[in-house]
Amino acid sequence: MGYSALRRGTLAVILMVLVGLSGIAAAQERGPVTNLPIPRFVSIKASEANVRRGPSLTHRVDWVFQARDLPVEITAEHGHWRRVRDRDGVGGWVHHALLSGVRTGIVDVDLAAMHIRPDAAAALRAQLERNVIGRFLSCDGSWCRFQAGGYRGWVLQSEVWGTNPGEIID
Repeated sequence: MGYSALRRGTLAVILMVLVGLSGIAAAQERGPVTNLPIPRFVSIKASEANVRRGPSLTHRVDWVFQARDLPVEITAEHGHWRRVRDRDGVGGWVHHALLSGVRTGIVDVDLAAMHIRPDAAAALRAQLERNVIGRFLSCDGSWCRFQAGGYRGWVLQSEVWGTNPGEIID
């Protein structure tokens, strides 16, 4: 066996190992407390929620979320505490009682078009400004049925933060 054949064989083995490892990484991590997927999206249940440096009441409050229904992403669990981050990536620890499993989203573009059907050519129902918070009713991986400001309609999933790209919500 020549050097180039040996080298190709070694590269093939390395490639197979990397593909195998990527499959392992694709398996979703589960929270040690709830056994729910990590990361996952939830919302703030209270009108005010303290965000702490660590998972206990003895840790300092860094800031306070002051928007009920604000979507956040849980990135870790420890006892009754969940480490969360907002759409800007700013995070900290919040007591689980201040969180809700209700899926909400926040408009992440200057103006999101809400259509009557999941079709860009469909009639507009409303225009949603940046930072409008609403509730996901369903998502098909591209479009989400969304409720905000007294309106229900379809928005592009990529224009609202609070879901993973391509995520389906029933």
